[in-house]
Amino acid sequence: MSTTERASRRSALLGDRPGSYAIARHVRMSPTKVRRVVDLVRGMDVNAALTTLRFAPQAASEPVYKVVASAVANAEQTEALRAEELFISQAYVDEGVTMRRIRPRAKGSASRILKRAAHITVVVEPREDEPVAPAKPKSSRAKSTKSESKKGA
Repeated sequence: MSTTERASRRSALLGDRPGSYAIARHVRMSPTKVRRVVDLVRGMDVNAALTTLRFAPQAASEPVYKVVASAVANAEQTEALRAEELFISQAYVDEGVTMRRIRPRAKGSASRILKRAAHITVVVEPREDEPVAPAKPKSSRAKSTKSESKKGA
């Protein structure tokens, strides 16, 4: 057993920022299939992400939905945050333990079947309202050259 201290999972994911996270471990689906669904909702508002996951046709949308809903519930309970203000700041899928099974083949041989698992991690944070910079006015020089060219034609 090592004596070095490992940083807590919360400080590694969030640091000092407000927010919460949820992790589903050993989900019996291939990580590549789950990543397709997680890529859909990364960066979305929580309510929009839950609606998207509810109607997504992929089978992996169900466990991802549960993880997102759990992260929102954690944020509401522990941090006293409102679900309307939250968005998915981080979402990623890691490989879990792979179960190896054997399938009988011809002439007494066998082939290996890999039953993969995934770990799904979702981090939700309140969206910081950034001040929107005013749009720069378009230069009047470009308009005048176009109108002059039309007059000459």
